[in-house]
Amino acid sequence: MKNYSYVTHGVCSTSVCFDIENGKLYNLKFNGGCVGNLQAIAKLVEGKPAQEVANILRGNDCRGKGTSCADQLSKAIDWALNVNENVA
Repeated sequence: MKNYSYVTHGVCSTSVCFDIENGKLYNLKFNGGCVGNLQAIAKLVEGKPAQEVANILRGNDCRGKGTSCADQLSKAIDWALNVNENVA
């Protein structure tokens, strides 16, 4: 299992950490942000295919910011999957 940490931009949370194993997302944790909502997202995506999660959450907007914690998660997953691709 590989652990990733991503610094978020333009949202209330400051970072997001998660694991990816066999293409699936585990142990998602946001630092900061709307705790209840972000814990709910973490429960909903546990064990789901990472790319599928990114595709669903990409483009979600919060308060007209042009991004959201969910959108930042999609960016973090894309980054993590790209890092893995470039290492292999």
